[in-house]
Amino acid sequence: MTSETPAPAGPQRADGVDLTGRTALVTGAGSGIGQACAEAFAAAGAHVHVVDIDAESAKAVADAVGGDAHAVDLTDADAIPGLPADVDILVNSAGTQHVAPIEEFDPARFELIQRLMVTAPFLLLRHCLPHMYRQGWGRAVHISSVHGLRASPFKSAYVAAKHGLEGLSKVAALEGAAHGVTSNCVNPGYVRTPLVEGQIADQAVLHGIAPRDVVTDVLLDRSAIKRLIEPAEVAAVARWLCSAHTAYITGASLPVDGGWGAG
Repeated sequence: MTSETPAPAGPQRADGVDLTGRTALVTGAGSGIGQACAEAFAAAGAHVHVVDIDAESAKAVADAVGGDAHAVDLTDADAIPGLPADVDILVNSAGTQHVAPIEEFDPARFELIQRLMVTAPFLLLRHCLPHMYRQGWGRAVHISSVHGLRASPFKSAYVAAKHGLEGLSKVAALEGAAHGVTSNCVNPGYVRTPLVEGQIADQAVLHGIAPRDVVTDVLLDRSAIKRLIEPAEVAAVARWLCSAHTAYITGASLPVDGGWGAG
């Protein structure tokens, strides 16, 4: 059975959030949640640096939002100093997934996921915070997951990385508070993205069910609202955290999960 609640249709308005004159750097912005964040921040008036490993996707999104494209492999620590540092808003959205039991999980893949989803956000904070501190204002928004708060089987690397990102965000919140800088996590459930679409076949094999049953019987089993979340819904929360009314929100983890964490 699916929820009667419809997904929002069409582009999302800026909803009163004015980021005119601000500059945002969004990772993983070539698709999925990152792309939606780039679009949402641009719609609110920000100049957006679109960072993605796929050069063509980064350019397409940057052209669409009037921003700048940066083709970067964030697992390469030496590439991060080449990104702009004078940004007001940092959105860590880049991520990947691999599904396997712990005893079969490739250690090299585990380590790569930590580099992309924990080490890169740390290095980007280290890169961008000095500018935010100097101007006395900054926002770090980390696209975490319900898996930053709870676990699921077969996702040891992803769950470990998201828990690490949660801890990193809280430390940044404590250190940044005196400088007018906030740091928060947004915790979506299953979002309609290429990353989630790619999981469906893997989960079907692991659970021995048809791919069409994975969404309802596995992905949305804990969710009260029985539909995938749209990327624009997550981006709207990320944008709101950079508004004039959220300066006192820091070190938080905001569920956008359709009630997934309530059960």
